Amino acid sequence: MLTIGCHLSSSKGYAAMADAAASIGADTFQFFTRNPRGGKAKAIDPADVTAFRERAARAGIDVILAHAPYTLNPAAADERVAEFARQTMADDLARMEATPGQLYNFHPGCHVKQGADVGVAKIADVLNEVLAPGQSTTVLLETMAGKGTEVGGRFEELAAIIERVELSDQVGVCLDTCHVWDGGYDIAGDLDGVLAEFDRVVGLDRLRAIHLNDSLNPLGARKDRHAAIGEGRIGFEALSAVTRHPALRHLPFFLETPHDDLSGYADEIARLRAAWEG
Repeated sequence: MLTIGCHLSSSKGYAAMADAAASIGADTFQFFTRNPRGGKAKAIDPADVTAFRERAARAGIDVILAHAPYTLNPAAADERVAEFARQTMADDLARMEATPGQLYNFHPGCHVKQGADVGVAKIADVLNEVLAPGQSTTVLLETMAGKGTEVGGRFEELAAIIERVELSDQVGVCLDTCHVWDGGYDIAGDLDGVLAEFDRVVGLDRLRAIHLNDSLNPLGARKDRHAAIGEGRIGFEALSAVTRHPALRHLPFFLETPHDDLSGYADEIARLRAAWEG
């Protein structure tokens, strides 16, 4: 069965997110650990977590994906910015233990003219500081579009980060279809080839989640502008094929497409499920 959901607001807690996911035919969801621009996280309510577990079990929700704030930049030249990333990620990972065995995704960061190699080393250093033996959460590096000085626009950069992480068994990758398309990987015309390259460079065993997004941009634009499924340059058929590919179909898929309300996600989920099951 296709495991698919979308990004949901965490403002009302875990149980409310489980209910919202179930209402749109989703069996997973993604949420921000705190305000996407940073700031203090809301305290976790044990009663809410208990209610979430009960409602998630009824809805068939086994896996959820927490997304770090966009403001984190562990590759930063400014040590104050890097320290903010360290502190926030450490706090997020501690909080994630309230829902053990889940996924935590973050944008690797920007090297800000230091060079990609320096950025790679700094990202790995932060991971080595925040990861600890016994943590149940898998931390995911997100594939990026490669705009500006972003690290992670090439598979080789993700592999280089992982190679430097001491507890590398706690690290995986979240592949964003819009980002890799904008980064020059032709998932519409040569999905098998892209996955073969990912396997050669990083390893498909590292791939733990998919951000399923269409793109407003042509292949290789390096701009990162999401579109609703079927309304962009990748197209519905190609994105449906991603969900059905033998190497990917077992993974959870998360929609980050632009919609005014949950009905748009419900429609996308229904159409993708129908194509997957057909």
